[in-house]
Amino acid sequence: MFTKRHAALGFIFITVLLDMLSFGVVAPLLPKLISDFLHGNTARASEYIGLFTTTWALMQFIFAPVLGLLSDRFGRRPVILLSNFGLALDYFVMALAPSVRWLFLGRVLSGLTSASIPTATAYISDVTVPEKRSKAFGLLGAAFGAGFILGPAIGGWLGLHNPRLPFWVAGVGSLINFCYGAFVLPESLPPEKRQTRLQWRNANPVGALRLLRSHAELLGLATVNFLGYVVHEIYVTVYVLYVIYRFDWNPRMIGISLAMVGAASMVSYSIVGPVVARLGERRTLLIGLAFATVGFVMFGWPSPVVFLAAIPVNCLWSLASSTSQSLMTQRVAPSEQGELQGALASLSGVAMLFGPGLFSLTFAYFIGPEHHLPGAPWYLAAILMMVSLAIAWAVARDKKNAAVNSGIAPAEAV
Repeated sequence: MFTKRHAALGFIFITVLLDMLSFGVVAPLLPKLISDFLHGNTARASEYIGLFTTTWALMQFIFAPVLGLLSDRFGRRPVILLSNFGLALDYFVMALAPSVRWLFLGRVLSGLTSASIPTATAYISDVTVPEKRSKAFGLLGAAFGAGFILGPAIGGWLGLHNPRLPFWVAGVGSLINFCYGAFVLPESLPPEKRQTRLQWRNANPVGALRLLRSHAELLGLATVNFLGYVVHEIYVTVYVLYVIYRFDWNPRMIGISLAMVGAASMVSYSIVGPVVARLGERRTLLIGLAFATVGFVMFGWPSPVVFLAAIPVNCLWSLASSTSQSLMTQRVAPSEQGELQGALASLSGVAMLFGPGLFSLTFAYFIGPEHHLPGAPWYLAAILMMVSLAIAWAVARDKKNAAVNSGIAPAEAV
């Protein structure tokens, strides 16, 4: 049992790592591939890239609750394997794509099956006792960081040989992960803990949010997560433009700083377990949000040295993200873990639709001559983090209260 469980946890870690690696491998090449299909029309390529991102987020927003419910009813294993296979199919379609429309089809397939990470999180909740979940979620976060560092570097190197090669490599990696999981991955949700029937009224974003509204603490923690999802979009939309505009950084310096973000994130996620063991989950959550707030203020400061110093400070935000996930899993029953992660994935989809416009428009407005404050988007992120910190302070409770308020018997919660 010990070996089997640890083999399963290792597979989940590899699943998340490969997902992020695959994403990172193709990220440097996808814009160029789109531009080539459009005969070098940069303006239209930019529009398509935005459309691709929006479509993926919309697919996740709509279908993540469905896949979450399916994992609660039929188990985590088939949903994770389906997602891995769908991701492999997505990359193969893009590798063979004869036109930009086929690339778009690949993104739709990826959005439809983008449940491997939410379902992997539910899997961790199934096989890990509550007091160990923050550490386990921290390890998943470390896999994110590793993929963030290694993926673009591998993709850029492969793209020098053949612009389609990174898509083939990403597809083969996902397919190998599917095959490996088919033989190794055991089911984590026993039949007696599954939902007896599908609650189709919850198989949509609005229905999935009913679970988050089931009591005040869960809704408050979900709000903390949602604000975090929104704020995280600042890295995607503003980071590169900001450092070019304010510090005149070249691509090499930008790459170094992004590698620092990935490395600092890995370190931060790796210390989640020891910090929680020493301080408890509530204090770890609050400390992580406080570091995030300070880090965003530092990012907006008009100094490149302060900006670089802000990276490790801001990355301690990882302490909060893993801990909030753990606290939420303790507030729902075992048969609702998939529904919970599906609802959170839907919130992430909403954030991906809303967040980029919020920060990019703020940046555009405040670099004008009338309101010259280039750090404004970072200060806005800090304000949102302060709101998140206040909510977390009000709603976060210990494990005993979590079990009582969720209606779960304390013995079952542990």
